[in-house]
Amino acid sequence: MASSTSCSQAAEKIGNNHELTPLEKHVMFFDINNDGIIYPSETYQAFRKMGRGIFRSMFAAVLIHFTLSHKTRPGKCPSLLFPIVVENIKYAIHGSDSGAYDSEGRFVPEKFEEIFKKHANQNPDSLTYNEVKELLKTNRERKDYYGWANAFVDWKSLYDLGKSNNGTLTKETVRAVYDGSLFEQIAQEQASK
Repeated sequence: MASSTSCSQAAEKIGNNHELTPLEKHVMFFDINNDGIIYPSETYQAFRKMGRGIFRSMFAAVLIHFTLSHKTRPGKCPSLLFPIVVENIKYAIHGSDSGAYDSEGRFVPEKFEEIFKKHANQNPDSLTYNEVKELLKTNRERKDYYGWANAFVDWKSLYDLGKSNNGTLTKETVRAVYDGSLFEQIAQEQASK
């Protein structure tokens, strides 16, 4: 689970009396220094903590920050440092997704359950790779190419990070990515190797 100490420290730095939303908790693992702003170097470090290679971690950091930074800094000039502002991560929610986060970054349990009710055909508590592909196809909004690409990258990354030994994504794993605890679990597993 995402460290409650780091989440509470981040909430203090992000703003007084600001309780982190599930979406903010989802990204807090990447805020290495808990200041409420995530820089590409922090995203790189976080991916390395999860056992990803140098190239893959660099690529992920560049891609994530290039596509999300400007969305989390509304009304501000673009920054060449490509920071992601945690409290504004809700502005980076893309179309063609599962709807498991609402427009404020709150978790929507009904939408989460719907993922498995509609797409988990072989086992009600897990998704195969083909079922993930079907989920992506079903969630596509018309002419939302940006959303399609983002949803594909999100789910492909989740599948690569979280698939079980039998090649499926368990419901528990998918739930853990929505609250950010999956990243911490993977980092702890890597640290113990």
